[in-house]
Amino acid sequence: MLDFSLTEEQLTVRDVFRAFAESDVRPVAAELDRNPRFPAELFLRAGELGLFGMRYPPPDGTGADLLSYLLAVEEIARASLSVAAACSMQSLMGTFFIQRSAQGDVRERLLAPALRGEVIGAICMTEPDAGSDLFSMTTRAVETKGEWRVTGQKTWVTSAPVAHMFTVFARTGEQEISIFLVEKGAPGLQIGRDIDKMGVRASLTSEVSFDDAPAACMLGERGAGMESLREILCEIRLMTAALALGVGRAAFEDALAYSKQRQQFGRPICEFQAVQAHLAEMRTGLEAARSLTLWAAWSSMQGVDSNESSSMAKLFASETAIDVCDRACRVMASYGYAKEYPVERYLRDARFTLIGGGTSEILRGNLARGLVR
Repeated sequence: MLDFSLTEEQLTVRDVFRAFAESDVRPVAAELDRNPRFPAELFLRAGELGLFGMRYPPPDGTGADLLSYLLAVEEIARASLSVAAACSMQSLMGTFFIQRSAQGDVRERLLAPALRGEVIGAICMTEPDAGSDLFSMTTRAVETKGEWRVTGQKTWVTSAPVAHMFTVFARTGEQEISIFLVEKGAPGLQIGRDIDKMGVRASLTSEVSFDDAPAACMLGERGAGMESLREILCEIRLMTAALALGVGRAAFEDALAYSKQRQQFGRPICEFQAVQAHLAEMRTGLEAARSLTLWAAWSSMQGVDSNESSSMAKLFASETAIDVCDRACRVMASYGYAKEYPVERYLRDARFTLIGGGTSEILRGNLARGLVR
């Protein structure tokens, strides 16, 4: 993979998280998929390495640049997309609104431990009938005697079974969406059924319901929920692109190694033109996706509006990851279908990246509307 003249600091971040992924994450990735559980030890180690505070300025975090963060996420995803998904949720969406808006006792109790990985955050946006169309959400927050109380149901909440704090998007008026913090143990907060997923199985996902649950505080101004979300939407998409790059790289590297080892008709299969075509397409797709992602990240770091470029990067990287993982399974033939090799897990996991940060269909529509405008 090209290094795009990465700085010494960026290379150091990449190497630190590559070592962590190889020594700690990869050895347990298959077991986490077979027997899903929250990867608590790895989560804490990621916190010790500073992943959760990378994107926040001192004194809360280290203020690392966006590119450094994406390199770290990619390396973890290369070893396990499950672990990377759980960690990236904490490092951005699970803590962002608390870091940005929480004050006083709430901030003191929750933020620093969350950035160390000791307190786990979850974000509650999606509802059974409100996914891409967040304005159709029905969860409501009502102020009574100076206290906000939340009522509604959320689904697809990452880390919900182990979370200590929930960032909740709720209506505070007909055309108003605000953000609230509800803490574990609050009356009326109920963790619902676990969602048994095709992939990223160790990134636990559940339904969550609120029945007049008291909020610890409102995060930000009333009615500013969607505007606040848009502040990090580009970064969420680039994070998802980095996740896709990581799992795509893993599939390509495994398929390439297998093709050099596997013998048929007296020679390694990497010498056959059909296999070579798959390998060439996989490498080309990954390089193109990585270039687009790094360009979008660089643009964002220069203060350029990266809504379009981040959408293109996320769309292309996630679709490329699916193609690369599928081709890896084809190169490995029967063994690509067997659980003794990880490529079938890569293919299952990669589908997660098609959804997070906006589905491919939503992103295509947004990009097309921008063109015709």
